[in-house]
Amino acid sequence: MTTSQPNGKEALPAWRNPGQGSDAARDWRQWFDPLGLQAAATEYLVDAWQRTVLYADIRRERGNQYLTYRSERAPNVLAFDFEPILSGMTLERPVNYWLVRILPSIEASGHAPTDPAKRPFIVVDPRAGHGPGIGGFKPDSEIGAALKAGHPCYFVGFLPEPVRGQTVEDVMRAEAAFVRCVGERHAESGGKPVVIGNCQAGWQILMTAAVWPELFGPIIIAGTPLSYWAGDKPMRHSGGLMGGSWVTALTSDLGGGRFDGAWLVQNFESLDPANTLWKKQYNVYSNVDTEKARYLEFEKYWGGLVFLEGDEMQYIVDNLFVGNKLVAGKLTTSDGIRIDLRNIRSPIIVFCSYGDNITPPAQALGWITDLYHDDDEVLAHDQTIVYATHDSIGHLGIFVSGSVGRKEHAEFAANIDVIDLLPAGVYRAVVDESPDAGSETAAPIDDDYLTTLRRSSLAEVREIVQPDGDNDRRFAAAAAVSEANLGLYRRFAQPWIELLAPNQVEPWGEGFQPLRMGFRAWSDQHPLAAAVSGLADQVRQNRRRVSPDNPFLQAQETMSAAIGDLLDLYRDQRDQARELAFNAIYGSPLVQAATSEGGDAAARRRPGDTPLYRAFREQQDERLRRRLNEGGLAEASIRGLFYVLQARGEAVERHFRRLQAWLKTLPGLADADQPTLRVLVQEQGLLVRRSPAEAMAAVPGLIANAPAAQCRQASASLADLLQGGGALSEAEQQRLDEVQALLASRTRRDRASVDNRTEAAMAAAVQEDSH
Repeated sequence: MTTSQPNGKEALPAWRNPGQGSDAARDWRQWFDPLGLQAAATEYLVDAWQRTVLYADIRRERGNQYLTYRSERAPNVLAFDFEPILSGMTLERPVNYWLVRILPSIEASGHAPTDPAKRPFIVVDPRAGHGPGIGGFKPDSEIGAALKAGHPCYFVGFLPEPVRGQTVEDVMRAEAAFVRCVGERHAESGGKPVVIGNCQAGWQILMTAAVWPELFGPIIIAGTPLSYWAGDKPMRHSGGLMGGSWVTALTSDLGGGRFDGAWLVQNFESLDPANTLWKKQYNVYSNVDTEKARYLEFEKYWGGLVFLEGDEMQYIVDNLFVGNKLVAGKLTTSDGIRIDLRNIRSPIIVFCSYGDNITPPAQALGWITDLYHDDDEVLAHDQTIVYATHDSIGHLGIFVSGSVGRKEHAEFAANIDVIDLLPAGVYRAVVDESPDAGSETAAPIDDDYLTTLRRSSLAEVREIVQPDGDNDRRFAAAAAVSEANLGLYRRFAQPWIELLAPNQVEPWGEGFQPLRMGFRAWSDQHPLAAAVSGLADQVRQNRRRVSPDNPFLQAQETMSAAIGDLLDLYRDQRDQARELAFNAIYGSPLVQAATSEGGDAAARRRPGDTPLYRAFREQQDERLRRRLNEGGLAEASIRGLFYVLQARGEAVERHFRRLQAWLKTLPGLADADQPTLRVLVQEQGLLVRRSPAEAMAAVPGLIANAPAAQCRQASASLADLLQGGGALSEAEQQRLDEVQALLASRTRRDRASVDNRTEAAMAAAVQEDSH
């Protein structure tokens, strides 16, 4: 409701100019201006009605999208073209997984076709209720980051329906077959495949790598729960408060032997009722003119609900969610192989976030403190662990957020060969804005971000995880109660459920699942859909948006914020009550005594606390002692590098990239491939880390047969490498001087040898002359 001014400009509505004064005064007075208030109300009501119609039409399209997605045989939300490579249905033990090769394109990745000489990436999506594609949902994603770094990329997805009878072990064997297939296709790339496991796929990948470690290159796990009893998030209490995993068995039985992943998604939604019940929908309603594309794009993924085999899901809940058996080393394969994560020989990169209410950092990193007592145990198993934390991103943001794709995932992809060279130990990666970003003097390797890798420790990880023995005893009691209740259910209730459920399973199991009903209820199949669609077209042609400072719109925003705050308060009170109830029930001495979980035996025991493990440690120590005096000038130079770097404690990616070039200058390494360099660098770094004095004392023996000129060149190039990153500290310079003195010892011996030979020749000549 506006008028035109004489100068041709559009006049303000009457309600928007109630008088002079401050903004606060005008906002207050406008509620006492009858004419202005009437005009504002009319403008708001028209806009609110139009927004309601458009919102309803968007929801109709959401329902259509869900039905279309459900009708596809292999639905996914990948933003990249691909070609099938291997189907899990063709394997000896068939599963509903499949492997595809991502077809790079300038339009999708922003870069030209990939470099076949670079090691391949494999992105594995989580099968935790949603369909596949989250790892390549956007151009700025894990797949996009790998393509931009020039790496060939593959993707592992799955079908909506499981193969009847498939197990978690079958999935592990399929994933091993996929990694083996990619490795054989890129055998000349110089490195084993990098595998990225998102959320639930992360623990599947680690289990697979623990059984077939020879297949894997570096492993990146993003938002992956591994230590399920750790942390402070409410989801970990759910199983105990429901009496254990018998509910999972009941749900699968009602589904005819398959578990509807929609229940997992619904559990996720229940964690944040404010977002689920109000904020997400209100954001679309209040921004209906701009949010449609983004909302429908995400809802395509959110509505891509899949099923799991009942026994498969039961194994996951019993052994991982409730039993927490993976990090305790209590799982074995059907042929008796123990699944021990310490068997993994590849670097493991853990990416987690403090804003993640599904997998907080304690659950993502707790496996490290569960498996290892101190840093020496990590070194003894020759395991390299790198972890990075984000301050605020949520669980889905780890995979979906474009900012994370451009930053963390891009840096991991760009520096994966550098990480692959790290010696055993625990490291922390920090990705920051590059100080050289946009600078005309920046080196060619510089980009918008800079990764710093610094040596960390079990003590630092323990500060994040904060292990709690009392907490462990409570969860151990809950696991025992779960096992008992499951046994009772299977003995007394399951036979009746299986007898009565089959004829009604499909209508109840899918059609009446609450989350699925929300997608199916409103689509073109509804009798009123055509009328709403036509009305929405008319609204778009005659759209009248409300002014941002309309008082009724501001009141709407205030009311929306109040509703969100109220739901947040409900969530906090609910979660607190659940935690108190869980602790009261399973912390009870009577419950713990009844479940035989009240004593010290209930505390988690690391798998290494056995005579067999202690014998393994002794063998490893003996092997390292033998390696102290083996090698040549290349080994001596690398030892010298790590000896100096011990005083530094950290390095940025530029230093490591210069290291890669420097390694090629050492004797015998000019044509060495990545696996050879990796073994050499990791072993020498481990020797220096475990026994620095003994490792450096052995240097003169290593270079005894090296030419003096090569020793001088190695000493000079080492100094150039270390000093190229800036001025050395006093401690670093002192160690560099020690290393150069050791390398120069060969030169002095050569000079003394030449002098001795000269003197001998002269004496022989004098003696000959005398004759």
